Amino acid sequence: MKTEKTGIAIIAPGGYVSDTDYRRGIAGLEAAGYRVFSYYDPEARYQRFAATDAERVRQIEQAAANPDVKIVMAVRGGYGTSRLLPYLDFRKLAASGKLFVGHSDFTVFQMALLKQGGISFAGPMVNSDFARTEISPFMREHFERCMTSPEMTLEWTAQDNPEVDASGTLWGGNLAMLSHLAGTPWMPDIEGGILFVEDVHEQPYQIERMLVQLDEAGILGKQKALVLGRFSEYRVTDYDNGYDLDAMLAWLRARLTIPVVTGLPFGHVPDKVTLPVGAQAHLVSHDGVVQLHLSGYPTVW
Repeated sequence: MKTEKTGIAIIAPGGYVSDTDYRRGIAGLEAAGYRVFSYYDPEARYQRFAATDAERVRQIEQAAANPDVKIVMAVRGGYGTSRLLPYLDFRKLAASGKLFVGHSDFTVFQMALLKQGGISFAGPMVNSDFARTEISPFMREHFERCMTSPEMTLEWTAQDNPEVDASGTLWGGNLAMLSHLAGTPWMPDIEGGILFVEDVHEQPYQIERMLVQLDEAGILGKQKALVLGRFSEYRVTDYDNGYDLDAMLAWLRARLTIPVVTGLPFGHVPDKVTLPVGAQAHLVSHDGVVQLHLSGYPTVW
């Protein structure tokens, strides 16, 4: 892959990172062959945010206006991006041609962009992925493939999945952020889509509660399928009395009228795929094997 001419901008729409992690992240991107343009200043932190709201808005606008930048990547998630939504021109950002990449808190930006017809990418971030001492070859290979290939097919195995053959718009991201946006002007109205979700530090009952909220809001019933990614770093306690992620999944499948597919390798984990949010998807689940074909999304070339 010829990434030496691909400009990648770093923005911090949410939380801040240490100077050490920031420098290591830049080095990781440069080692991957990218030309880095950073709009994040580690010294500019404000309260628990990377900078003031106004400054974080400026970072996004300046990155989108730079003609040498093709990819715009969030430095990290955390919290804070939703504070910026009223001050961003998402129609203009959608027309900028930039490939916006991130996950976690960045999901709210991606949903607001999708509502204006803009496709973005649920994928790696600087701090959680490229600043690692050992960068995941799996993550890097899938990120590069998605950035440069106009279509791709993901395949994974998972037991007890239903038989599915469905096509529609791929959309979604962090479950907490999606439930946070339900009923707001920033939530896109997707019908007949394939919705994917993931989260971190959320107990099974909290995951259930957020999915029930999306269902009661009329969102899940309009989809062709729900695809679950990784739900990491949670802890089941004695109080749960056997109620774990599998128990939650069984209850959810009995409640919903749409199929629920598990095993998508995406979330707050080192080995993650990159997913074009707003692309066309064809999901096939058969005999323990799941294939997700993706097309109709922009690339760096």
